[in-house]
Amino acid sequence: MKWPSHGANPHYLYEEMNLTIPKEKLDFSANINPLGPPPLVKENWGELLESVHEYPDPNGTFLKRKLADREGLQENQVLLGNGAAEIISLIGRMLAGKQVVIVQPAFSEYEEACRGNGCQIEYHQLPADGAWIEDNVSDKLQKAAALFLCNPNNPTGAYYPKSIILHLLEECTRLHCLLIVDEAFFDFLEEYESISPYIHEYRNLLLIRSMTKMFAIPGLRLGYLLADQEVISKLAAIQPHWSTNAIALKAGEWCLDSESYIKETIALIKQERERLFRFYQNRNLTVSPSQINFYLLTDSSLNDQYPFLKFLLERGIIPRHTVNFPGLDGAWLRFAIKKPAENDKLMEAVDEWLGSRL
Repeated sequence: MKWPSHGANPHYLYEEMNLTIPKEKLDFSANINPLGPPPLVKENWGELLESVHEYPDPNGTFLKRKLADREGLQENQVLLGNGAAEIISLIGRMLAGKQVVIVQPAFSEYEEACRGNGCQIEYHQLPADGAWIEDNVSDKLQKAAALFLCNPNNPTGAYYPKSIILHLLEECTRLHCLLIVDEAFFDFLEEYESISPYIHEYRNLLLIRSMTKMFAIPGLRLGYLLADQEVISKLAAIQPHWSTNAIALKAGEWCLDSESYIKETIALIKQERERLFRFYQNRNLTVSPSQINFYLLTDSSLNDQYPFLKFLLERGIIPRHTVNFPGLDGAWLRFAIKKPAENDKLMEAVDEWLGSRL
C-alpha cells in the first residue's frame, strides 16, 4: 500500500484504503490551530486584494524586520520561505552529497530533501515516549555535516529542554557539524526556552520556523529560517526570486501582531489536551507525552493499529497514520487537538470502537 506521506488531503488516504469518504468528516491529521486564522487576518483580508497586481518585495523587508526585532537578531540572519518546506528543501541542496544524521521519529521532509540531493543518512532513534537517549549520538556525528532535530517533536509532541539542545550544539560545534532544529510548533508551548540568541555565538545553529501551524494559514505557505548571516547568504543564493507571495508577506506581519490570539490558542490547547488525556487514561489507551497541539495514540491491545484506523475513517474521524515514521511503523495514530465539540466527537468514536471490541 502506498500510504500518503503527509496529513491533510484525506481523500488520498481514503482512496488508498479503498474506503468511501463519509459526507460528514473531521480531519485530525493536520496539526493546525483549531481557531483558524487570527482576527487581524480575517478582518483585513479585503486589503490584500490591492497587492495581487503587484510583484511582492523579493526581500520581504517589513516581515523580516519584524521577525529580527522579535528574536533580537539582524535582518541578514533571517530568511523567509514558501513555507518551512522550502527552507528544508534549500538546506537539502546546501548539504548535497554529504552525510547527515536525523533524530527519529521526525517530519519526513528532512529525509526526502536530503535523499533527493544525494546525502548519506543515518538515524538517531528515539522512543515514542519522548525520552531523550544520548547513546552514540556523538559517534554518529563524527563524519556528519548536519544533525536534524524536530523540537517540539513531530509526531510525538515531546519537547526537549534547552539543556539538551545546548549539549548537542556544543557537540556539533566540536565536530564541525550543523545543528538544524525545526521549531515549527514552538509557539504552542506554554514554557518555551528560546535558543535563537545563541545564533550570535554559534555559526552552526539553524532554526526552522513555520507560520502556517499556529496561525492556521497553510494555504498561504509561509516559513522562515534563523541562522548566521553566512548560512542565510548561501541559501538565499539558491532560492527562487519572489519565493514568498505578497499576500503571505502582509498576512505574516498581521500574525506577528496577534499576541492575544496566541495566548487564547495556548490556553485552549492545554485545556483540551488535559481533557483528552484523562479520557484516554481512563480507558487504558496510551498517549505520547505531548506538550503541544497534537499527540500519538495507540490501542496497545492491538498488534497493528490498522483496524482502529479503518474504524475511525469509516466514521469520518481522520487521524494521521504513522507508517512512514521510522521507529513507529504504524504502531500509533496521530491526532491534532481541535475545538471541544470536535474533540467530543472523537471521544465518542473511540468509545464506540472500544465497545465494539467487547
